[in-house]
Amino acid sequence: MEQLVGVINGLIWSKALIILCLGAGIYFSFRTRFLQIRLLKDMVRLLFGGSSSEQGVSSFQAFALSVSGRVGTGNIAGVATAIAMGGPGALFWMWAIAFLGAGSAYVEATLAQIYKVEQDGEYRGGPAYYIEKGMQNKWYATTFAIATIVAMGFFLPGVQSNSIAAGLNNAFGVTPTITGIILIVFLGLIIFGGVKRISKAAEIIVPVMATGYILVALVVIIVNISELPAVISLVFKSAFGAQPAFAGILGMAISWGVKRGIYSNEAGQGTSPHAAAAAEVSHPAKQGLVQAFSVYIDTLFVCSATGFMILITGMYNIYDGAGGFIANNLGDVEIGPIYTQKAVETLFPSFGGAFVAIALFFFAFTTLMAYYYIAETNVAYLIRKSKNKSLINVLRFAMLGATFYGAIKTANLAWALGDIGVGAMAWLNVIAILIMAKPALVALKDYEDQMAEGKDPVFNSKKHGIEHAEFWENTTDSMNK
Repeated sequence: MEQLVGVINGLIWSKALIILCLGAGIYFSFRTRFLQIRLLKDMVRLLFGGSSSEQGVSSFQAFALSVSGRVGTGNIAGVATAIAMGGPGALFWMWAIAFLGAGSAYVEATLAQIYKVEQDGEYRGGPAYYIEKGMQNKWYATTFAIATIVAMGFFLPGVQSNSIAAGLNNAFGVTPTITGIILIVFLGLIIFGGVKRISKAAEIIVPVMATGYILVALVVIIVNISELPAVISLVFKSAFGAQPAFAGILGMAISWGVKRGIYSNEAGQGTSPHAAAAAEVSHPAKQGLVQAFSVYIDTLFVCSATGFMILITGMYNIYDGAGGFIANNLGDVEIGPIYTQKAVETLFPSFGGAFVAIALFFFAFTTLMAYYYIAETNVAYLIRKSKNKSLINVLRFAMLGATFYGAIKTANLAWALGDIGVGAMAWLNVIAILIMAKPALVALKDYEDQMAEGKDPVFNSKKHGIEHAEFWENTTDSMNK
């Protein structure tokens, strides 16, 4: 099983996907004139604007929901894996894909807003919806929806539950079986409550845990501040093969940095547009900018916090790709959250392991909530003309089963399955947004033009000749009455 999964994983995550994701990020950065720098002030301002409605959630709730999907195992165990397999330079490539990916994140989130629909009393949207409406290609949309249901409902939950189980076992000696049972009980209570309950939970949990985690990381970094210049130098030298010890794994640094960067920040993967579509905003570009900012929160803050803690304390192993070590500081330990736990324990011996385990629990748990919402949205897309909603309940129970299964299985299998899910979605979505980016770019220009005139931007899809954006046609008509 593991061998077969490994072969499929290698095919999906070939150099072609790395080039595609980096290339798309560069292309959208230039096409948007590097909005990730120019419009940073707008991103922060819009984050707290707007309010929820009966059909949609507020910009901040949608942001929290998408961040809950981004901030998870990838920020703790994923960063550790990238460093172990690609060396310190992998952290640089995680930063690079985050910076460039903010452009991709804007495009996919704005497209989700433009082509969203009101369905079953709430806003729905995402790649399946904008591929069908914007590209007029239903089979491609259906393919994405099925791939996403499989990835979010079956493959990826195991990554989160496996890391939670490992973290709790390392810190408290809790057996994976017990962790799995606890997870599915609490997750079941949330996912049977729908998007409003999911977004409310994310709105509370995500800011508290992210802030607490970053503060602990800052303390660890400040205590070791004299080592910081050398660590930063090591990251940059290793990223370009200038550090002799890591020159032989330069390709691994790029590959693992991009792979884990995309897994963590999700830019271009096609997951965050589902949350973006649920937001109640007056202009699609507003939520696109908010979602672009969420990439920064994930990688430039949380992933960097983890990476610097691990590197500055020396709590890592680095593999040479041939079964040996370039650096072996921890002995024979499994790659994953234990790297971060040991880094925090250098300063807080009786507290570090427990803190990281608890942070990982909440980060990964909110990610599981986001995974469910994304999978449910794609099931809703497939059955939107049917009155039979039983498939939603099938998804709920299947995801609970996948979560429990992941908790008790090996980390290698869990991560490999997760990578297949992420890679399949990225292939489908990045190609789609490259083909149909024009409406998102038109929306950005319209937003900036209205801002320059001192207006609060309101979108009119008919004015810009954007077809099949029925929600914005109806909204515009109601505003004009």
